[in-house]
Amino acid sequence: MNQRKLYFKRIVYSVLLSLLIGVAITEIPIILQHQTARGPEEIVLTIPSGTAEQVARGEQPPSIPQNMAFVVGDTLIVNNEDSVDHKLGPLWIPANASARLSFSQKENLTYECSFQAGNYFGLDVRDPLTLSTHLIGIFGTGVPLAVLIALYSLVLPVKKEHAPA
Repeated sequence: MNQRKLYFKRIVYSVLLSLLIGVAITEIPIILQHQTARGPEEIVLTIPSGTAEQVARGEQPPSIPQNMAFVVGDTLIVNNEDSVDHKLGPLWIPANASARLSFSQKENLTYECSFQAGNYFGLDVRDPLTLSTHLIGIFGTGVPLAVLIALYSLVLPVKKEHAPA
């Protein structure tokens, strides 16, 4: 095999290895964080009956998270099953009623909240993970790495073939 073909093989292997590493670097953390590519959804948060009494005693209601994460376009629907009116930032949720809050941009919010023991509720609104987001991560990592590995592979000496005797 001539040297040109050998160098070409090294470059192809470098690109494939780098893209594989790019997939590992970008996709494994997404999997471990349980993030999925999804479109906007309606997410329901229910304030159970008796929440006001628990908060008055300084207890955190066990069925209500202290923070929530959303993607742009999501809508939070807060159902109040308590006998007391509650407040979440701009929402006023009367007893046995519901209210909606839509998220149109990426942002981190902390709202005053009457159904949390700490009186605050954190909302993290992220960009949705789309196919293009995944590809940008993979190629943004893989291509520069491919160039580096390919350059290093070209510096390595070429194994010379022995002529048949």
